[in-house]
Amino acid sequence: MKSSPEAGLWSLLDEPWLLARTADQGETARPQAGARSAERAVGVRELLLDAHRFRDIEVDIPTQKPAIFRQLLLPIVVDALGFPKDAADWAERFARGTFSDAEREGLVRYFDTYGECFDLFSETDPFAQVAGLRTAKGETKTSALLVATAAQGNNVPLFSSRTDADPLELTPAEAARWLLHTHCWDTGAIKTGVEGDGQAKSGKTTGNPVGPLGQLGVVMPRGTTLYETLLLNVPYGKTRLENDLPQWRRREREGNVSRSTATANWRTRPTEGPLETWTWQARRVLLVREQTADGSQRVTRAVVAAGDRLSQVSQDHETHTAWRHESPVSYARRKGKAAEVPQIRPLRHRVGRAAWRGLDALLAVDRRSSDPTKAPADQHTYITSELLKQLSTTRQDYDTPTSDYPLQLELTGVAYSSKLGSIEDLFFDEMPLPLAALDREGKTRGALLGAVSQAEQLSLAVNRLGADLRRAAGADPLPRGAWEYPGEALLHALDPLVRMLLLDLREADEDIDKITAHLAKWEERAGKEAWKVAEQLLSNAAAPGLFQGRVVTRNDTSRVYRLSEAEAAFRKSLDKILWQRAERRAERRAEERRARAAEAEAEAEGGEAEAQQPETAPEAGSPDTPDTPNAPDTPDTPDTPDPDNPTTEGPSR
Repeated sequence: MKSSPEAGLWSLLDEPWLLARTADQGETARPQAGARSAERAVGVRELLLDAHRFRDIEVDIPTQKPAIFRQLLLPIVVDALGFPKDAADWAERFARGTFSDAEREGLVRYFDTYGECFDLFSETDPFAQVAGLRTAKGETKTSALLVATAAQGNNVPLFSSRTDADPLELTPAEAARWLLHTHCWDTGAIKTGVEGDGQAKSGKTTGNPVGPLGQLGVVMPRGTTLYETLLLNVPYGKTRLENDLPQWRRREREGNVSRSTATANWRTRPTEGPLETWTWQARRVLLVREQTADGSQRVTRAVVAAGDRLSQVSQDHETHTAWRHESPVSYARRKGKAAEVPQIRPLRHRVGRAAWRGLDALLAVDRRSSDPTKAPADQHTYITSELLKQLSTTRQDYDTPTSDYPLQLELTGVAYSSKLGSIEDLFFDEMPLPLAALDREGKTRGALLGAVSQAEQLSLAVNRLGADLRRAAGADPLPRGAWEYPGEALLHALDPLVRMLLLDLREADEDIDKITAHLAKWEERAGKEAWKVAEQLLSNAAAPGLFQGRVVTRNDTSRVYRLSEAEAAFRKSLDKILWQRAERRAERRAEERRARAAEAEAEAEGGEAEAQQPETAPEAGSPDTPDTPNAPDTPDTPDTPDPDNPTTEGPSR
């Protein structure tokens, strides 16, 4: 039953505010060949009870999705049904593919018990807001304050068609999605001071951190149905603490309000567990709605003030990020003092960097060094998210999910300005992940990490070629981090090849012959792409002194840079990086030489046999009479270029 605008009720459980993708294929939404997807607006109640019938939810921007799952869907499921007891319990639930009858009844009871907590516009207790929140002067701001992509104050997106003065009307559905997004990703720095906030000074609060997800590099596994995605994002074996509650069950206004989210007061403290972490109220918010001429409701204004601050991001409670263990040497260099405790921080994503380039951290089910060549005290180590670690266990112990399961990883993040007052860029990437790659000693894992390392080394080799050519022409190399780096162009060209390799290795399922074949195909394609970029650099090298070269002296050491040596060095690097490809090419060339030698030997033996036969002079005018006496022999056919690289790997300049 939908909410009544007259009564002021707008329930997130029943109002169709989430756009879900379904499939026309019967009982489940598991993708099949030729299946068609349809989109339908639903409320939380229908979305969860029929989670096996939906594939996924659609959002306005990618960062909304983890906000909706963490602030609403996951805590409802866990608070109503509890964490899976252990890996076996989790595997049984996942293999079932749908909520059991008992679990559905548990969800229905939960909705009946806490249904009034999900009213977006309640006068006394609005969902994820503070009733009556107001500034000292009763001021409000435009609803653009909630929308990360809208111009508001210092947060002005590039090429935005709006200005701060333009009104922004949000439907209740849009306002609900952006409300959850604000709690997770809001900008930091200065926030408006409100009545009841004892820590506000001069009408504002300073030093606010960004939203909790803004401090992470979010890694979210996605399954083939919404039910599977929910299970993939729920950890098992957690001991539920008494105070680990979702925010809608911590709404005290009197008495002990130290953990209440219903007042303007806020505190800096740690979380009690995953439920409190997922529903962390980083801001105190109030949506201001208006009724339009046609009777519909719109959110046009809002109050956004300081909220609770995390004293630390707990590795025990945070499930959606990989981690970086900072080395003692690095910490001492950065802080000027030795670390008293191990420095473990969430690993954030780098904007503009493909997700697969961070596979070493995502596959680190045990602590993995960032650079084994360094001394132990100067090494950073990585460890993957708790959710990916548990997938490694359930797959090996219970074969759930199976090795060919089409797991997708969605990675999201936000880049803020240096003062945290505005959003500079959003990060989003998704990629397939072979589950076999999560095996600590698996062949698939080694193959993937090797391919990623080769891609990075090829990028460096192309950059060195460009730097050598610039030195030979009398110019300085490009400064570090310059966007014109040719290696970045190569990594962009290699991106679809790596993603194709991820799909191929999923099907290989630890079969060494298949893995070897897929790696051979990868190396051949990567080599061709590297030569395309290198050929572009070589063909554009037109300075007159390139062939003669130039002497460069650095640190009392002189070296001559010229085009021929730059190309030769690149060829050597390419063969060293793609060494298996180089060996196969050498074997093919050796086979071709042996074949030509055998052919020449056969021709020579045939000539000797003819020479031993008595010669009979042909009659005059016979067709066997040569037209030109004493004609020279036909020279041998020159070597043909490699068929795999007919133009780019020809003779050296």
